[in-house]
Amino acid sequence: MRKLYLLLPILFLIYWGCEDKKDDNTPEEVDDTPTEVTLWGVVYSVEDTDTLNLSNNQLTGSIPPEIGNLTNLTYLRLDDNQLTGPIPPEIGNLTNLTYLILESNQLTGEIPSEIGNLTNLTRLYLGSNQLTGSIPLEIDNLTNLTNLTIYNNQLTGSIPPEIGDLTNLTWLQLHNNQLTGSIPSEIGNLTNLTNLTIYNNQLTGSIPTEIGNLTNLTWLQLHNNQLTGSIPPEIGNLTNLTILTLYNNELTGSIPSEIGNLTNLTRLYLGSNQLTGSIPPEIGNLTNLR
Repeated sequence: MRKLYLLLPILFLIYWGCEDKKDDNTPEEVDDTPTEVTLWGVVYSVEDTDTLNLSNNQLTGSIPPEIGNLTNLTYLRLDDNQLTGPIPPEIGNLTNLTYLILESNQLTGEIPSEIGNLTNLTRLYLGSNQLTGSIPLEIDNLTNLTNLTIYNNQLTGSIPPEIGDLTNLTWLQLHNNQLTGSIPSEIGNLTNLTNLTIYNNQLTGSIPTEIGNLTNLTWLQLHNNQLTGSIPPEIGNLTNLTILTLYNNELTGSIPSEIGNLTNLTRLYLGSNQLTGSIPPEIGNLTNLR
């Protein structure tokens, strides 16, 4: 028995020695966050890269998903290249971005819903690509946007009413797509707009009276759609307009006399509709027309 008591401390030390040895062999946690990203043959530091301007550089191929690792980016320009393929959803990781400019490429596929993560964006330019699908509803998260341009694509579906949440917008350009449905009345919430272009789509329904709320507009272009109903007299509230184009629709009724309030107009195009009645004498107020 006494021998056993003498052996116990030795066994205890052997046991803990083995445990310590096991602990020594436990692998340490490895931080696999990349510190560098290679894009089109150039290495960029994740920590130090906050601006990436590769505009007009004859870039080809697709946008690498690794671009989503440059999480300190605030400014990203890849416009005027020959980029193809989809916009990678990893772009939604770049939550510090204020400028995202991808226009004038050959990008295809849908606008990823992850773009709604970029809540610091003030400028989003996706125009002149070959994007398809609908405008993602998540775009209503981008409440700091001042410029949203998605023109010259192949977008389908309707203009989401959620676009009315983007009350800081000054430019909204959706022209030259295949958008259908009506112009949402919520567009009247965008009272900072100066430029609204939705021409060359397949829009139906009437021009919402709420458009009269957009008193900062200088450009309003709705031509080449299938709009019906009358020209709302509220359009006379838009006294800063210089360009108003409503031609090639199916508008009916008479030209409202309130159009005479638009004394800054230089261009007024109402042709190829089904308008009736006489030309209102108030049109004589539009002395800046060319």
